[in-house]
Amino acid sequence: MNYQNNKVYESPDGGKLIYERDVGSSERRVFADNRTVDGRPLHEHIMENKLWGEIHREAKTNVTLADALDKVKMIYALIKKENN
Repeated sequence: MNYQNNKVYESPDGGKLIYERDVGSSERRVFADNRTVDGRPLHEHIMENKLWGEIHREAKTNVTLADALDKVKMIYALIKKENN
């Protein structure tokens, strides 16, 4: 726990997620999010997954996008087969 400018900074997970609250208050808010997935910030990972979800939904009604995704899937399958 760290006190600065009448604020309390707490991190129950050793600094990955840091909360801030006013001294004397139990209401806290996220101050910093240093969590990662595969070495990338968690927020970036979530936003990329959201984007891919939007792309897949749009491809259901957009032939050009559906064709592009099919090509990406084929390239990915070839790379995976080559690496095995």
